[in-house]
Amino acid sequence: QVQLVESGGGLVQAGGSLRLSCAASGRAFSRYNIGWFRQAPGKEREFVAVISWSGGNTDYADSVKGRFTISRDNAKNTVYLQMNSLEPEDTAVYYCGAGTTWGRRREPPRYDYWGQGTQVTVSP
Repeated sequence: QVQLVESGGGLVQAGGSLRLSCAASGRAFSRYNIGWFRQAPGKEREFVAVISWSGGNTDYADSVKGRFTISRDNAKNTVYLQMNSLEPEDTAVYYCGAGTTWGRRREPPRYDYWGQGTQVTVSP
């Protein structure tokens, strides 16, 4: 079993940057792909980025490609999401999830564990 805790959210002006962290407990962390998703009020949870268990593969939503970077440090049981050039449309609660299936990795039901989320607010 894996427990996930997100941190690093906050309020930032458009064009600014934030780095989110997803810290995991449980010795099986390095076996899991870790995805970042976000959910704005009244909208469904949407895929942002994912990194494979080894860190060798990544995938990004078109809306964040070139602005966001996902990385992981298995020695620290942590995955990071560096977010640059933030836009008001990026405002949402950001969640990290752990799953073992790389196929259909953009779909929330493919993830077995979730954190509680961290709020990101980007002002115009």
